Amino acid sequence: MINIIGLGPGDKQQITPLALEALAESDVVAGYTVYIDIIKDLLEGKEVIATPMMQEVERCKMAARAAQGHRKVAMVSSGDAGIYGMAALMIEVCEELGIDEEIRVVPGITAANSAAAVLGAPLTHDFAVISLSNLLTPWEAIEKRLDLASKAGFVIVLYNPTSKKRADFLQKACDLMMKNISGETQCGYVRNIGREGQDHKILALRELRNETVDMFTTIVIGNSTTKVIRGKLVTPRGYRM
Repeated sequence: MINIIGLGPGDKQQITPLALEALAESDVVAGYTVYIDIIKDLLEGKEVIATPMMQEVERCKMAARAAQGHRKVAMVSSGDAGIYGMAALMIEVCEELGIDEEIRVVPGITAANSAAAVLGAPLTHDFAVISLSNLLTPWEAIEKRLDLASKAGFVIVLYNPTSKKRADFLQKACDLMMKNISGETQCGYVRNIGREGQDHKILALRELRNETVDMFTTIVIGNSTTKVIRGKLVTPRGYRM
């Protein structure tokens, strides 16, 4: 059996009981080295398959083959394994290799949820989640999604906002969105969610474009109704008061 597990944003308190149960029952645990290190105290007595970034396919193949020996295998991702995680790839690899072991996806808390909780309640109405990484998606497609989502009035959550090779992507994204929405639109970001050094900030979109962020930062772009109430970023649902 293969459990594809979301570990949440980083704090062990935010790993779900179902995920902890699946980990405890597993004989083999596979994952990106950084995520394996986060849960290393939960892996005593288990075989560990850890590979660096950019070896996702090989990691899935190793995990799938390990499950053929009538062992329970856990493939771990941060956040939710089905949201920018390993769930789809793991299922695809098992199909490609002809491995018919039972597969279960165990949900986790994705960065959008945990960042929103730190900032207040900015996702109370319709929202879109967009990754700014062009590693697997062409920048032209990302631009189109940013353009249409901001035109439609969605609150927008940005994952993977920058890297050494993409130092200006957040600035480019903000400039594009400001063609459709006000630069005074209220936004916020959270860095290192659930980990040491967590911090957050609420600011206007025009200010956000000049902020220094990293790959461990999740950004929330409000819509025309988003406001700051008692230091909290809030998008009203529209209930009558």
